[in-house]
Amino acid sequence: MVDSPKPGRETLEQWFGQAMASHQRGQLDAAEGYYRQILSALPNHPETQHFFGILRFQQGQRQEALDLIGSALRAKPDYPEALYNRGNILLQLERHEEALADYERAATLDPGYAEAHLNRGNILLMLKRHQDALASFDRALAVRPNYAEAHNGRGNALSELKQYEEAVASYDRALAIEPGNPSPLNNRGNALRALGRLDEALVSYEKAQAANPNDPYIFGAIADCAVSICDWTRTTKLRDELTARVRDGRSVINPFTMVAFGTEPSDQLKSAQHFVASEIPKVSRFENTPLWRNDKIRLAYLSSDFRIHPIAIQMAQLFELHDRAKFEVTAVSFGPDDASPLRARLVKAFDKFHDVRGKSDRDVAALLHEKKTDIVIDLNNYSEMCRPGILAHRAAPIQVAYLGYPTTMGADFMDYVIADPIVLPFDQQPFFTEKIVHLPDTYQVSDSKLKAADRTFTRQEMGLPDDGFVFCCFNNNYKITPAVFDVWMRLLSKIPGSVLWLHAPHDRAKANLRDEAKARGVDPARLVFAAPLSIEEHVARQHLADLFLDTLPYNAHGTASNALWSGLPMLTCRGDTFAGRVGASLLHTLGFDELVTGNLEDYETLAMRLATDPAFLADIRRKLEQNRKTHPLFDTDRFRRHIEAAYTQMWDIWQRGESPRSFGVEAVS
Repeated sequence: MVDSPKPGRETLEQWFGQAMASHQRGQLDAAEGYYRQILSALPNHPETQHFFGILRFQQGQRQEALDLIGSALRAKPDYPEALYNRGNILLQLERHEEALADYERAATLDPGYAEAHLNRGNILLMLKRHQDALASFDRALAVRPNYAEAHNGRGNALSELKQYEEAVASYDRALAIEPGNPSPLNNRGNALRALGRLDEALVSYEKAQAANPNDPYIFGAIADCAVSICDWTRTTKLRDELTARVRDGRSVINPFTMVAFGTEPSDQLKSAQHFVASEIPKVSRFENTPLWRNDKIRLAYLSSDFRIHPIAIQMAQLFELHDRAKFEVTAVSFGPDDASPLRARLVKAFDKFHDVRGKSDRDVAALLHEKKTDIVIDLNNYSEMCRPGILAHRAAPIQVAYLGYPTTMGADFMDYVIADPIVLPFDQQPFFTEKIVHLPDTYQVSDSKLKAADRTFTRQEMGLPDDGFVFCCFNNNYKITPAVFDVWMRLLSKIPGSVLWLHAPHDRAKANLRDEAKARGVDPARLVFAAPLSIEEHVARQHLADLFLDTLPYNAHGTASNALWSGLPMLTCRGDTFAGRVGASLLHTLGFDELVTGNLEDYETLAMRLATDPAFLADIRRKLEQNRKTHPLFDTDRFRRHIEAAYTQMWDIWQRGESPRSFGVEAVS
């Protein structure tokens, strides 16, 4: 039998041209036929293997795609385009380190390959190597100065490095090249939000939404900015749509935004589950079997906030007090080092302190797994700078949510949430994917060593009246709602000379609150805004106020603890969710159930009585001064024994090979 003659070079080139044309037009079946014809005649043709590999990936044949491009590279090792495209495939398969190696080799072979520098930068961002990513984007721009994607990537690297002003400038350069591009518009909004320029961030987000109405993320960012600056005209319009978007899956809303809007527990759960599915990739998980038994139970606290931050301020003494005979206590820090005395105290408080800012989520999870960590406690959850991707790898057999975020994470890799019977009754279990653990007093830890500054403040220097009644609320502005503000304004209207002392870090929030006061017939000058001070100075100045007014549906949390510790009475209204029951929990633990109301009408009535009955308020103050010393709220060592009992029971359940379950810890005698 005579073999058929092989096609000549001209025929092969013609087939290759037809294959490429069909491929570019999206006629994949036709292109496949031409590629196969070429490879039948010339099995080691690297260009055909390369582009056929791309096509097979488009057809869903991942391994065959990698095999084809691998063959192309064996035939032609110095083929940067094949390296680049294999990197793209590996990136989509989340094989980040392998993708990085291909991009680096492509860029080395062809230093003018701007796309390779760009994608190398994007991978380095994913791997938390932010400074290296910045250098890669700069190399792309050295090759192609008007490369909008590289300017956008450079802005992302600068944002990760907390250099937000420079990031905004990079996004502006990207937008000068591509004015309507929603990606830099959205990223610019994120950087402006980090700078506290929320009104500008809103403009940027709204332009991004106009450019891409179907983007699932931008609506949540708009809602978050609006609620943070008390733009109640916007939030009123957004509220119903926010819930609708969560229910129909159109938008990915940060669960914290859902809490700020006071949504239903079922919607908070749905938002969290959607957020996990969209934001946290499905990753391989470490096996935590067979069971191990360390000499001590190994705890690891994960946080971005081991610095001057409310979480660290509350928890520092607990870290110091943990029973080292039973527990080994590690910190995993992925936030900035502010070089503060508190940071130094925290580093000293732990047996081991790991700064993992430059490590990928998987690398951090591997570190915890290799150390045979028994229990990981996530103090961020979904708060700013969170990294739940670490826990998605199942870094430890027991993974616990605590303190940073007052609702469910909606994640199947979280086992427990630490709460108490008031903030999270067991009947709320249907709305939590974590099993609920009750501590017997309150879930919230405090630092009994917290000191007030020696400095003595006067009302005059704080801009407060010498004689008028001073209501205050130092909660974040997103917690202030129109319904609560209505109550506050009625109180000011009824009590001559009274003022409301508020925390407002954003100028737009101040302006909006003043406008809202004026609209309710109250002189805006009766709103006094507190300047930022250190925590010690803030505790010291609170004695100038007469009554702390809590917010609803999102109560004061650490702010409430600080006020009560300083001797300032607080009035709260008990809500329907975890976030709205914290005030009730703290006051109950301090022996002040009489300052917990069930609705805003009773809240207003009691606030009026406290403001107009000096003897009643004086009795409350005397009782507070006594109860601070005798009740459990500020007994950090008692709290320590309770939370350690919770950790021990979690560990016992795991050691018995049982699944996590809800339980309550009994109070120590």
